Amino acid sequence: MEFSGVKGKIFNYMLYIKGDATKEKLPLIVLLHGAGERGDTMDDLPRVLVHGTSPVRNGEVTEHFVMVCPQCPTDSFWIAEIPHIAAFIDEVVAEYNIDESRIALTGISMGGFGAWCTALRYPERFYRLAPVCGGGMPWAAGVLKMPIRAFHGEEDSVVKVSNSIDMVEAVKRAGNEDVELTLYPGVGHDSWTRAYTKELYGFLLGK
Repeated sequence: MEFSGVKGKIFNYMLYIKGDATKEKLPLIVLLHGAGERGDTMDDLPRVLVHGTSPVRNGEVTEHFVMVCPQCPTDSFWIAEIPHIAAFIDEVVAEYNIDESRIALTGISMGGFGAWCTALRYPERFYRLAPVCGGGMPWAAGVLKMPIRAFHGEEDSVVKVSNSIDMVEAVKRAGNEDVELTLYPGVGHDSWTRAYTKELYGFLLGK
């Protein structure tokens, strides 16, 4: 099954379902796109699939799960939408028979900040977390108890690599040992091409 566009109550989103949600509760992956993929109409919606979704679209991920890629409005950014992200997840959970104990959150750049900060605000909601070239609030990182995989290019001139380093170090200092940061030497802002692999999706799904 391919991704399909859905006009949602809170955000429009692209939806992928593998498995039969009428027969089993499915894990959920939420991917928050970067600033360049924002939009306001259904015609804009395919932009959210440009980065990060290749392993799913190429059929590399064979587990049963639901994936949603909401679209942030053009005049906004994910950190400003955190309460709406939580409400959107509630909408998806109700609509698609989601296993609420297995909700994973990931995001790219603007979405990486959105992923860190949404998890900081609602840490009990998320089973796994994977921010890519993002950042958050290190002083609040003690609430993040879930397994975390973060990624960043060492030569990123758009989002400083120190944003990811500071968050991961703060999580570790707070006692969470299941956190890893992958740094890509010589790589600039585009760390997502390397980060989003079949293995990362396996992590998000609990493998």
